[in-house]
Amino acid sequence: MITNKKIPTEEEFEKEFQEFFRKKYGDGVSVSVGRVRVSEPQTTSDQTGGEPPEPKKTFDLKFDLKPKDIKKYLDRYVIKQDEAKKALAIAVCDHYNHVRECHENPDAADTDYSKQNIVMLGPTGVGKTYLIRHIAKLIGVPFVKADATRFSETGYVGANVDDLIRELVAQADDNLELAQYGIIYLDEADKIATPPNIIGRDVSGRGVQIGLLKLMEETEVDLKGGHDVASQMRSVMEFQKSGKVEKEVINTRHILFIISGAFTGIENIIKKRMHQSRIGFNAEVASQKDDTAQYFEHVTPKDFIDFGFEPEFIGRLPVHVICTELDVDDLFHILKHSEGSIVRQYENAFKAYGINVLFSDSGLHQIAEKAIEQKTGARALMTVCEKVLRNYKYELPSTGVVEFVVTEKVVDNPEKELKKIIDDTDYNRNTVMREQVRRYEAMFYADHNLKITFDAEATEVICARASAEEKPITQVCDEILKSYQHGLNLIKQNTRESSFTFPKEVVENPDPMLEEWIRESYTAKR
Repeated sequence: MITNKKIPTEEEFEKEFQEFFRKKYGDGVSVSVGRVRVSEPQTTSDQTGGEPPEPKKTFDLKFDLKPKDIKKYLDRYVIKQDEAKKALAIAVCDHYNHVRECHENPDAADTDYSKQNIVMLGPTGVGKTYLIRHIAKLIGVPFVKADATRFSETGYVGANVDDLIRELVAQADDNLELAQYGIIYLDEADKIATPPNIIGRDVSGRGVQIGLLKLMEETEVDLKGGHDVASQMRSVMEFQKSGKVEKEVINTRHILFIISGAFTGIENIIKKRMHQSRIGFNAEVASQKDDTAQYFEHVTPKDFIDFGFEPEFIGRLPVHVICTELDVDDLFHILKHSEGSIVRQYENAFKAYGINVLFSDSGLHQIAEKAIEQKTGARALMTVCEKVLRNYKYELPSTGVVEFVVTEKVVDNPEKELKKIIDDTDYNRNTVMREQVRRYEAMFYADHNLKITFDAEATEVICARASAEEKPITQVCDEILKSYQHGLNLIKQNTRESSFTFPKEVVENPDPMLEEWIRESYTAKR
C-alpha cells in the first residue's frame, strides 16, 4: 500500500481539472473549481503533541425582544405600514421565542408548534423587503433574499430551492448553528403560482412549490449539493484524504420562511367571493373604486389556492401580512425623515467633492410628486433623483460652487437651474440663505415647540443683513429672536396660539413688536 502519495496543491488540482475539461470540450469551456482546500491527513493531538482541532462555531440565541420593540425599530426605517409591522413583529416574536425555548430546552422541540411562516402582499416599492432585512439585522440572524423566478424543480434547468439553505450558511460564515435560525425571503412568489390552463409538468411553478413545502415544514438539507461543482470537488479531496466523505446537513425546522409578491389579480378572486356572499335582499354592493388593499385584508387560503398555489404549500404560510400602497405624502416623509432616505446618499456623494447640498421641503415634495407617477413606490425616488441630479454631479465638482439647494425649480427644470447656479453667484447664495432661514425655523420648533415662519419680506431682510454683516444666518436670527422664546410662551399661555408668522417689522424692530403682541395677548385673555 502506498502511503506517501503526493497530494496536489489547490493550484495543481485546478490546473488538472481545467485541462481535463479543455481536452473533452475544447478551449471554449472554462470551469472554476471555487473553494477547494487541500491539506495533509490530520492526526490527533495525542499523536503530534500539538493543539487540538479548532471547535465548530456555536451560536447562543438571546432573544428578548417584544413586539413593540420590533415595531419601534422598524418605524425608524419604514414609514406607514403600521398593521404590517404589528403582524410581522408578533409573528417574529412567536417564532424566536419558540426557537429560544428549544435552544435552552431540547425537549421543547417535541411540543406541537406551527411555525409562523409569512406571506406578504402589496405593490412594489412599499417596503416589504426592507422590513424583513431590518428585522433580521435587529435579531442578528443571517438573511437570504431570492427571486422565486430563478428556481425550478430539482433535476431541471434553473436553481434548486435547496440552494437557499446553502446561501444561508454562507451568509452565516459557515456557522451551521447560526444558519439554522436564519430568515429566507422569497420575492416575486406570485410568479410560481400554477396557471389554471397549463398543460404538462409545471417545473417552475408547482414543482418549486413542492420543493419549498419540504423546506418550510422540516427537512435536512445536504450542504454538499449534487449539482454544485465546488462541493463535489471538496468531497473528492475529503475522500482522498480520509477514505470517506462526511455528510454535512442542516435542519430547516427553525428557519423562518417569508414569501412576498404583488399578487396582481388575486383581488378579483377575493372580490368575486365577497360579492357572491352578498347576493340577496339588503345585500351591500361594493363600490367599483374600492382600494385593492381593502380586498387584500380579507384574503383567505382558498383565495390563494384559486390563484394557483397548492393547498399544502399555502397551508404552511399561516401569517398573512398586507402592505398598502404609498401616496405622495408618504414618499415625502421617506425622503425627509427615514433613516434610510436616499437623501443621505446624495448628501454624502456631493460631500465627497466638498459640496454641501441642501434639499428644501418644496424640492422633496416635488421629487415625491414625480416619483408617484412612475407607479413603483419608493423605488422611483432613486430614479427621479438620479435623473434630476446626474449633471449636477458631473458639472459642479469642476466649478467653485460649494453649496446649493435642491428646490422645486431644480426638480422641474434641472438644466436651467444648474446654469444659474454656476453662472450667477448671487442667485445661488441667496437661494442657499433662504433655505437656511427655513431650517432655522424648523430648528426653533424642535427646540421650543413653537412654530415660527418669517414671511417673504422678512426672509429677504434677514438674508441682506447676513450678507452685509458677513454673519451666518443662524447668528442673525438668534440676535433678532433673543427675547422671543419667553415672550412667545407668554402669548401661548394667554391665547393658546403656538404658530406665529413674522413680518419684516419683527426683523427691523424685534423688541417693540414682541411687547405689542404680549399686550394684545393679555387683552384677548380678558
